[in-house]
Amino acid sequence: MATAPVSRRLNLTRDQLAQFLTDQQQIKQFELLFATVDAIAPDVVLEINIAAGTAQATAVQALGMIAALAQESAINAALAENKANQALALVDRLTAAVEGLQMTPPTREFKRARYGSFYDTTTQAALVINTANAITFNTTGLSNGVFIGSPTSRIIVDSEGIYNFDTSFQLDKSLGGIGEFFFWFRLNGVDVPDSASQIRIQGNNAEIFSSLNYFFDLKANDYVEMMFSVDDLSIEVTAFPAVAPVPSIPSIVLTVNNNIGGVQ
Repeated sequence: MATAPVSRRLNLTRDQLAQFLTDQQQIKQFELLFATVDAIAPDVVLEINIAAGTAQATAVQALGMIAALAQESAINAALAENKANQALALVDRLTAAVEGLQMTPPTREFKRARYGSFYDTTTQAALVINTANAITFNTTGLSNGVFIGSPTSRIIVDSEGIYNFDTSFQLDKSLGGIGEFFFWFRLNGVDVPDSASQIRIQGNNAEIFSSLNYFFDLKANDYVEMMFSVDDLSIEVTAFPAVAPVPSIPSIVLTVNNNIGGVQ
């Protein structure tokens, strides 16, 4: 009759062990080995099961996190795409608006500056002392929008603006003694306050050259006149003929321009 198995794990009798073990001592050691295995096996299996369960739980948690991240990424991607679409739509609107604008600046109307150059080739004298006399002009040099009017003492402008009147004149006294010459401006027939000058001339053939300029804020069709008065009728605004090598000398020269303050 065969003996009972010595181990649940071994599942062999001693007679069966004796077939490949040489003595009883080896058989006992072999049985002890498997008894030890039987003793610790349940604990090892339990630990393995626990570890497996923990690993599975961790894996499940990791999968959940991955799924959450994937969902969040999908949401963020959708938001980013929506933002991008909004930006593109805005760019399209801006592009359309820019294309609708006139890309070249409007043509700037060029308005030539107004100017005039005038002089007189005759000698001008007063007929009565201490009376106002208007200086006249008989020649136009250059002119654009500024011209001699009627009477010829009037210098008229055709456009509003600030004009510079720059004049020079030649005075002479044909008799001895001392005389006074007064000069001033009139605007539209009215004397301009604080515009007068006084020149004292002494002696016979005492030629004097004088010049001055004055600014006027004019409207279209305004006119300016230059006036003079003397206390001695021998004082004249004199013109001289040419004497080689010198050309003729006008009695008065006037230049007018309005290229002040950025005229277009």
